[in-house]
Amino acid sequence: MSRHVDQSSLRNLIQTAKQPFLPYERYGSKLAGVEWLPLSGGKDMEKEVYLIRFAPGSRSHPHIHQGTEEFLMLEGELTDDDGTVFQAGDFVRFEPNSEHSSFSENGCTALVILSGGTNKAL
Repeated sequence: MSRHVDQSSLRNLIQTAKQPFLPYERYGSKLAGVEWLPLSGGKDMEKEVYLIRFAPGSRSHPHIHQGTEEFLMLEGELTDDDGTVFQAGDFVRFEPNSEHSSFSENGCTALVILSGGTNKAL
C-alpha cells in the first residue's frame, strides 16, 4: 500500500510580484538604486537565487566571483564595464575568479544564480 504525501507541503511558492524588494547591501553598504528579492539558498549555502533590480542610472560595485554567477535578463538592459550590453532574454555566465561591474542606463531586472561561493567586492 502506498502512502499519499501531500505534495503542497513539499513546495515553496513565492509570488514575486507581491513581494517587496529590499535594499541591496551585500558589500557592507547600500547600492543606490539597486534592490533585490532573495528567493532560495543564501550567501552561506552552495547555491543562491535572487531577483535583482537596477533603477535607471544605478550600478554595481566592482566585484570578483568566488564561484559562478549566472543571470537571466528579464527586462531592460545591463551594460558591463567592458561595454557588453545584456538585454532581456540573454543568459550570462561568469566563471569563478572573473571580475566586473555593471550599470543600467534605463533600469533592468534579472534572475541571478550564484553557485559555489558568493561575490566579493574589490
